[in-house]
Amino acid sequence: MKTKEIIDYLDSTFHPEYQEDYDNSGFLVGDPSQECRGVLVALDLTDEVVDEAIARGVNLIVTHHPLIFGGMKRITPGNATGRLVMELIKNGIAAYAAHTNLDNMLTGVNGILADRLELTNRHILRPMAGQPEEVGAGLTGFLPRPTNTADFLQQVKQRLGLPLLRTNDIASPTVHRVAICGGAGNFLIDDAVAAGADIYLTGDLKYHDFQRADHRITLVDIGHFESEQFSKELIYSVISKKFSTFACFISERGRSFVNYI
Repeated sequence: MKTKEIIDYLDSTFHPEYQEDYDNSGFLVGDPSQECRGVLVALDLTDEVVDEAIARGVNLIVTHHPLIFGGMKRITPGNATGRLVMELIKNGIAAYAAHTNLDNMLTGVNGILADRLELTNRHILRPMAGQPEEVGAGLTGFLPRPTNTADFLQQVKQRLGLPLLRTNDIASPTVHRVAICGGAGNFLIDDAVAAGADIYLTGDLKYHDFQRADHRITLVDIGHFESEQFSKELIYSVISKKFSTFACFISERGRSFVNYI
């Protein structure tokens, strides 16, 4: 099977046209005409993930975060991105990323979180102009029944496997409507308030973001990696269901760049 066959299917499923203007999703490194020996799925493309791909004998890595994100003026071993690009090319390994396009799909990164929290009646928080109504940033949905906020926070920790949560003062004693944005989501705080959400779960919140909430909503920082960790399973399931006899693996070497002590 040619790598191009897999890339074309991923493009038709994850819709690179849904990505944000600043993003760089899609096929990033490699020769699409080469025969694909297998796929490794990870959140980030790191040295450890490349080593794992080599050890497994696969030659396509599919990640959520793009290896090449900003502009590259040189490809040398003097920086992490250049070193990884050289290592991929040296070993004949291709790279593909599904980033904000996967974030912006109702059934994407946020949809997986909503599944784990059993949210119903889901809608996009900020629709993307010119795209279908199920495309855009963030998601809102309802718990099956109003739940004590403190109890819900413990459920979040348990169901998402989180070591800790960061939150402001609880704005409401109960939670019914929940807003979610995997990754860095401080840009959607006001959207979550406008949507009538009781609580907003996202990552990378700053000190003044919590102040900005001004008792209007409970903000919860669940971590960037932690909020996107299940994207690996989504990508894996899409590939393995389409190519049922094809070797596809979820990386065992991927991890957060943040340590909790």
